[in-house]
Amino acid sequence: MSKKVLMVVTNHTEITDDHKTGLWLEEFAVPYNVFKEKGYDLKITSIEGGEVALDPNSIEDRPEWKEAEEKLKDTQKLTKEDTEGFDAIFLPGGHGTMFDFPESETLQYVLQQFAEADKVIGSVCHGPSGLVNVTYNDGTPLVKGKEVSAFTDSEEKEMQLDTHMPFMLETKLREKGANFKHGENWEDYAVRDGKLVTGQNPQSSRSSAEKVVEALEN
Repeated sequence: MSKKVLMVVTNHTEITDDHKTGLWLEEFAVPYNVFKEKGYDLKITSIEGGEVALDPNSIEDRPEWKEAEEKLKDTQKLTKEDTEGFDAIFLPGGHGTMFDFPESETLQYVLQQFAEADKVIGSVCHGPSGLVNVTYNDGTPLVKGKEVSAFTDSEEKEMQLDTHMPFMLETKLREKGANFKHGENWEDYAVRDGKLVTGQNPQSSRSSAEKVVEALEN
């Protein structure tokens, strides 16, 4: 039986009136291809469903990403039923996730069920924003005491978007008890703590996906 992976992406499209955002393409397309190469069954969902906007700065004309891009034209809306039948969940980033992932009760519920069932949870860059409000049934934060990476505060400041974010992701994860790990700015860095996999930035898209594969296969 092939493994089944649920991918959840953002629908949020702007940081300010003149600064558009969305899903960061590389963080979806590269893991999509890694999982496809392993023969995994993929379900592509988003918080609201429908067509998914890409961060304009992430759009690249890469033939090997075209199949993944096509899957974003009409995504299914994430539902609470998406807790069933999957071996792993993966959250790509993009600044859009900072706005709709933490606010989505459905995503929080789905992630809680994955955590309670000890299934693989993976995310990269701003994708871990989906983890900040997730707890186990007893109220313990999902990330407490775990090695976790994500887009760092210094990378956010370097992009000059820190003042426009609802919160700083690294800071928030630390506040929730995560043992935050990172490399240099814009370096490939991903960490696996048991069934939890997180990556730092777009450059970490492949290594994050490969660690999800490791967690699924071992």
